[in-house]
Amino acid sequence: MTKKLTPKQEGFCLSYVETGNASEAYRVNYNAEKMGEPSLNVAAHELLNNGNITVTLEQLQEHHQQRHNVTVDSITDELDTAIKLAKKEVKPAAMIAGILGKAKLHGLITDKQKVDVNGQLGIVARLKKGREYARRS
Repeated sequence: MTKKLTPKQEGFCLSYVETGNASEAYRVNYNAEKMGEPSLNVAAHELLNNGNITVTLEQLQEHHQQRHNVTVDSITDELDTAIKLAKKEVKPAAMIAGILGKAKLHGLITDKQKVDVNGQLGIVARLKKGREYARRS
């Protein structure tokens, strides 16, 4: 059974899982302004070797992985389920939305974006004219 962590140790664990950087996690959660980089690295390493912190990190990382276990395949499966349900319920709009969602997810449909470069080109043309005028003067 692990001992309860101090608030700073808990903060270190959360920061480490978030950033993956023990020195940065130490810097954020402990008074490290006056510490040199080598001392900071050693202190962070010592925390990583603390048994209670190691167990907590393993638990947090497992939870973090499960929470972020979203893939294109998992979203595709969910959309397939939604499409089947919409078809069964005779809801064509929902079915179409699911189909379009799958197509966008797989890159078959992209949102068009209008890019207006005329304004930029107009500025460039005016700058060139201004430079030419300045050279002649």
